[in-house]
Amino acid sequence: PKGPCKKKSRKHQRFMERRALLEHKGLLSARGRLGSATPEAGLEALTALTRANGTTAPRCDKVPKPKRITSASLSPSASPDSIARHHSVLLSQGNGSSQRVRTSSLVLRPGKYVAIDCEMVGTGPQGRLSELARCSVVNYEGDVIYDKYVQPELPIVDYRTRWSGITKQHMKNAIPFKAAQVEILKILKDKIVVGHAIHNDFQALKYFHPKDRTRDTSQIPVLKKRAGLPVRANVSLKNLARHLLHKKIQVGCKGHSSVEDAQTAMELYRLVEVQWEKELAHSLPPRPPSPVTDPSADSSQYLDDQYWPTDLMASSL
Repeated sequence: PKGPCKKKSRKHQRFMERRALLEHKGLLSARGRLGSATPEAGLEALTALTRANGTTAPRCDKVPKPKRITSASLSPSASPDSIARHHSVLLSQGNGSSQRVRTSSLVLRPGKYVAIDCEMVGTGPQGRLSELARCSVVNYEGDVIYDKYVQPELPIVDYRTRWSGITKQHMKNAIPFKAAQVEILKILKDKIVVGHAIHNDFQALKYFHPKDRTRDTSQIPVLKKRAGLPVRANVSLKNLARHLLHKKIQVGCKGHSSVEDAQTAMELYRLVEVQWEKELAHSLPPRPPSPVTDPSADSSQYLDDQYWPTDLMASSL
C-alpha cells in the first residue's frame, strides 16, 4: 500500500496546473515531466484550473474561454441614466443587492453627487425680486465643499432675515454675484445635483441644470409615502426631516441655514436612493452617448444672452 501523500504547497499546485495547461495547448512536451504524471492528469489539472476561473471544462480538445465577469463598479464618466439602470440591474440580482448598489455607487459619488441650497434676499420694487445672497454645496457624505455669501446685483430692499438668516453684516465680505456664479457652476458641471424645490435655487443662480441630472426631494412620491403624507401634497423639507430623519431643522428666529438644508436634502436622497434610482431607470428616456464634458452645462456659455429666455431677461432688467 502506498504511504500517505505529502500535501503539495499551493504554489506548487499552481505551477503544476500551469504546466498542464501548456502541455494541453501543445506548447510544452510531456516527456520532460518528472514522476508518473499522464496526459489524463494534465487534463484533470486543466479542469481544476478552469473551474477555479469560474468555468466548467467540457470534454473536448478545445480550451474553453472563461466567462466575462461584469464589474460591479461604473466608470466615473458614466451618464446618470446608465447609473440608474445599473442600480436596477443590481436590484434584480437577489438578496444582498442593496449592499452591492451602495458599494458600486460609492465609486462615483465623491465627485458625481452634490446637494445644493441657496438663501435669497428681496430686491427691486418693494423687495419682490429674489436674488442670491448665500449658496452652500455639500458632497454625498454631507461635507461642505462650498459656502459663501453673495452680493446681489441690485440693492437689497428686504433681507428676509427670519427665513434667509441674512443680515447686513453678512454682506460686508460677500463676493459679487458674477464671481459666485462662475464658481458654483464649475462645481455643478457634470454632477448629479440634489436639492429641495431645487428649481428656486437654479433660478437664483440664473442657471438650468439637465433634468436627468437633477434629484428634487420635493418631487419624490416614495419619500412622501414613507413619511405617511399625501403624494400630491407640497411637503416642506422641515416636515420630511421631522418624519423621516427624526430631526428638527429651520427652528429659531435666526433663519434657515443653507448648509443644514443641503445636508438634509442629501440625507433624504440617500434614504430612498436605491428605490428612486430604480424608478428613474424605467422613466428616463434612452440617452445617446455623449462626451465626458457636456457643453450644455458649461458655465461660461450660460453667461451668454442667447441661452436666456426672454421673460427671464426682462425680469432681470
